[in-house]
Order: sequence, then C-alpha cells, then structure tokens
Amino acid sequence: MILGIIDHDRGTLNAVSLEMLTLGRKLAEESDSPLAAVLIGEVARPLTDQLAAYGVSRVYCAAHDGLDEYAPEAWAQSVVELIETATPNVVLAPGTDRGYEVLAHVAARLDLPLATNCIDVTLNDDFQVTRLRWGGSLLEEAALAGSPKLLTVAPHAIVAEESGGHGETAVHTFIPSLSEKDFRVRVTGRESSGREGISLADARVVVGGGRGVGSQEGFDGLEQLATLLGGAVGGSRVATNLGWRPHSEQIGQTGTRIAPDLYIACGISGAIQHWVGCKGAKQILAINTDAEAPMVTKADYAVIGDLHDLIPALIAEIQKMKE
Repeated sequence: MILGIIDHDRGTLNAVSLEMLTLGRKLAEESDSPLAAVLIGEVARPLTDQLAAYGVSRVYCAAHDGLDEYAPEAWAQSVVELIETATPNVVLAPGTDRGYEVLAHVAARLDLPLATNCIDVTLNDDFQVTRLRWGGSLLEEAALAGSPKLLTVAPHAIVAEESGGHGETAVHTFIPSLSEKDFRVRVTGRESSGREGISLADARVVVGGGRGVGSQEGFDGLEQLATLLGGAVGGSRVATNLGWRPHSEQIGQTGTRIAPDLYIACGISGAIQHWVGCKGAKQILAINTDAEAPMVTKADYAVIGDLHDLIPALIAEIQKMKE
C-alpha cells in the first residue's frame, strides 16, 4: 500500500497534497498496490470525495477531540500508529510546512531514514529517488532504505492530475492513543494579517517587486496592476527586509513558493533563493533594466526598461481593454 499524508487546515485542503497523490498514484500503479490517504481530524473527513478523484481507494481518518487544530507531534503519532497497523510500503507527505514537520517526527519515532523534496521514484531493488537539492539547482539520485520508505514530494514540481475515473472509496476511522505530551506543541490561537484578497499561494497571477521598485510607495503601481489582473502582490527578500512588504508576502526559498499561471517579476534580479520560490509559475515575465539579470535570462518573456515607466503604461493599456 502507498499511503499519503494529507495536509489541510481545519478541513481546507492544501493543493500540494494533490501533487503528492499524483506521484503516489504512479507508484501504486507501478507496484500494483492500492493508494491510500490519511486525514487527521474529523474536520477533514469531507475531503474524501476530492481525494477519490486522484485515485485514492482507501481513506484513514484519525478521530480525536484534540485534532481539531494542528499539533505536529499528535499528527505524527497518529500516522505512526496507522503505519504499525496498516503496514504501508511507502509513506509520502506533501512538500509543505506541515508535511515536512509531521514526516520528520514520524521518521524520528520509527528510527527510519527520510528523503525530502523528491520529484520522482524508480521502483527497483534500491528504491531510487530523484530529489531537488541546493534550492532546486541540483538533482540528486539516491537509494532510500528502510521499511516503510518515507519521502516528501517537492512542491510545484509535479502537476496534479486527476485519475480520470474512480470507484468507491473505503473510509476507515481509527482513534489514535494520544497523550498530553503529544499536544505540548499545538495551535492555540490565530491572528489575522488584516490583509484581504487572494493569497500568494492561490493566485493565478502574481506581481512581484524587488529592490528596483525603490520604496514602499513604489509598490502602489504593482498593487494596481495586480488588482486589474485579479492577482496578488509579492516581494523579494530584499523588499521584505527593507520593510516595503510584510514577510508573509515574501516569495522565495524562505518565503512562499508560488505556482501561478503568470508571474510578473518587477525589478527583481533573480537570486537562486527567489527563483526557487517562483519557478513553479507556468509563465514568467521579467521587467528589469538589466538585460543580464538572472531573472531576465531565465524568464519566458522579458521587457528591458524602467518599471516606473512600464508599469503605468501597462496599467493604462489594460484599463483601455476593460472599457
């Protein structure tokens, strides 16, 4: 059995889980094994039908009063107990904060090796994985030991694809034996950022700004452009370090990894850490005065010029089209 740990926030699915299930379904088909998923908390049970569309034939739901909010050790213990009873051959987690954290706890509790940021698996005697290293600039091929095999799937490296047809999905409820110690780290409250609109992770269009924007006020034009395109605004690490944008809007290896249909990078040089965060975009348009900037050379399209002239002109043309 191939088992996937589903990342959700109080029943709201993180789409990277569907990318994980796409790789999991490939492994299940190649090994002639069922694809199963584990949902932590009763609040996640309604996700069953959505998972079935991606080839999941079994869903294990961990039911416990303390699992209504995220608690990494409690999630991990729930998975450990399921592994001991269901004995899967492979356990996958999505490349998200929760996915990394939970599977790391699982690996520690079971004393097993863990391969992170995998993009492919070759089923042979060595169970070979291909994984992203050095911020995505290097592909590593390695043999993964242990039983079961534990691995996380790199975010936005695999396109989530439905299975194209599915039958009945069996749902099994289990009650994990959780102690007070398992809840010593848990979510106890939430604070809103106060910002409304589309999130970076979900936006189909993202307009990003870097040092070249020049100031916090310089982002006003990017905000207007993003609004016209129905998108969201993000910033490079420099922009957030300078206080021009909040850290929650940072795009990059240590920020948010985005995968929009279009990413417009304005005044961003394109350091590797930023590239890691945006390379999942289907199309990238770079606006920069430097024709040799890494972002320009890697982008699908580039406009060489001053963004302070180009953005207003672009906004004016879009407004004309909308009239």
